[in-house]
Amino acid sequence: MDDITALILDDHAAFRRGFARLDDAEGVEHLSAVWEALALHLDIHAEAEERILYPHLLKQRTDDAEEETDDAIRDHNKIRDAIEAAKQHPVGSAEWWAAVRDARRENSEHLAEEEDEVLPDFRRHAGLDLRLELGDQWLTFYGEHPAGKGLTFRDKDPQRYIEQHSE
Repeated sequence: MDDITALILDDHAAFRRGFARLDDAEGVEHLSAVWEALALHLDIHAEAEERILYPHLLKQRTDDAEEETDDAIRDHNKIRDAIEAAKQHPVGSAEWWAAVRDARRENSEHLAEEEDEVLPDFRRHAGLDLRLELGDQWLTFYGEHPAGKGLTFRDKDPQRYIEQHSE
């Protein structure tokens, strides 16, 4: 069994590698292949965090849980918006690159916040058994939604999300 925090860190490493692959990609076909896989993974990851990690972070009722969750939802929205913006432009165009850079910047900031604040906070307050159970849920979620099947990638209202998951 895997600890959910380790699985999230694995995804974070994959995102960093994906953006590095974009740096090396040449030609529209290669750029498109790398970006489409990366963008889909970013979207699925955000959905998984919003369904599995953040509701449990809020239940831990730590001093920073609501603020960390609010930040995460806002970050996910910005990443989704940048992914959506990239879809509006030809791959490799200046506008497409601008949207991809926005996604990269927002994602980099989000990863740093999660790795420096959210995940350590969660590990301190959630027992290993819960982290392992959530890790199993994480893997199941990915298995149930291959290539994002059945998921809708929509922005969420951070306050409404917190209210819905704090009960």
